[in-house]
Amino acid sequence: MLKILMIGDVFGSPGRRCLKSVLPGLRQRLAVDLVVANGENASGGLGLSASVAEEIFTHGVGVITTGNHVWRYKDLRPLLDQDPRLIRPANYPGDAPGKGWTVASTKNGRRVGVINLEGRVFMNPLEDPFRAADEILAGPLKQLKVILVDMHGEATSEKQALGRYLDGRVSAVLGTHTHVATADTRILGGGTAYQSDVGLTGPYESVIGMDPKTATARLREFRPLPFKVASGPAAMDATLVTVDEATGKATAIEIIHEKLG
Repeated sequence: MLKILMIGDVFGSPGRRCLKSVLPGLRQRLAVDLVVANGENASGGLGLSASVAEEIFTHGVGVITTGNHVWRYKDLRPLLDQDPRLIRPANYPGDAPGKGWTVASTKNGRRVGVINLEGRVFMNPLEDPFRAADEILAGPLKQLKVILVDMHGEATSEKQALGRYLDGRVSAVLGTHTHVATADTRILGGGTAYQSDVGLTGPYESVIGMDPKTATARLREFRPLPFKVASGPAAMDATLVTVDEATGKATAIEIIHEKLG
C-alpha cells in the first residue's frame, strides 16, 4: 500500500509555519510516502514566490500544486519550467510556463502521477479540464497506476462531476481553492478517493485565511480595503489517501486536522 498526504491551500506565513512545525512528525506518524501541497496562496496569502516555493520543499513536500493565483509572482515562472516538483493547472493555454502534471518518486522509488486542474465555474474561462485530464491520462501518465488529481475550483458541482468522470481512472480527485474542508470524503464505485475540498493550512481564527475584521469590512462596505492575513493560531487541513499500488485503486481516505498553538 502507498500513502499520499494532500495538504489544503497553504496560506501565508502562518500556513508555512504550520508546515514546518507539524509536517515532519505527521509524515513519520502516518508513514506517508508522498506529500502534495497546494501552495498558490503561500506568499502573503495571495500567490507563490520562487523563494517560498523552495522553502515549502524543505519542509517535506514532494509536489506543489497551484491554481488561479499562480501567475502573481513573476519569479515563479522560470521555476515552473525548471522544477518538475512544481506544477500549474494543466488547462491553461499550451504556451503557459510549466506543466500541469508531474511524476513524483517516493523514497522507495515508487512512482506517483500528479495532475493539477482548474475549474471554470465562477472562475477563469480556461480550456476544458475534463479534456485536459483525458489527454494527460492517455499520454504522459498512461503507464502509471497511482495518480492523484488536485481539482482547484470554486463549484462543488464541477468538482464532483470531475470526480465521477475520472472514477476508476485515477486514484484520487481532491479539491482545493475554497479553504473550507468538506465532510464528503468517500471512495467512489470505481475505486477513486474523492473530497470536494481539502481545506486550509493557515490561520485558524480567520475568514478563509483573512483577518476577520478586514474580511467583514470588505463585505459590508464594498470597498477595496487592504488584504490582511489573519494572525493567531494556525492549523493544517489535509487528507490521507491509501492506494493499492497494484491496481491504483484507493482503499482508504481520511481527513487530517492538526492545530498548532
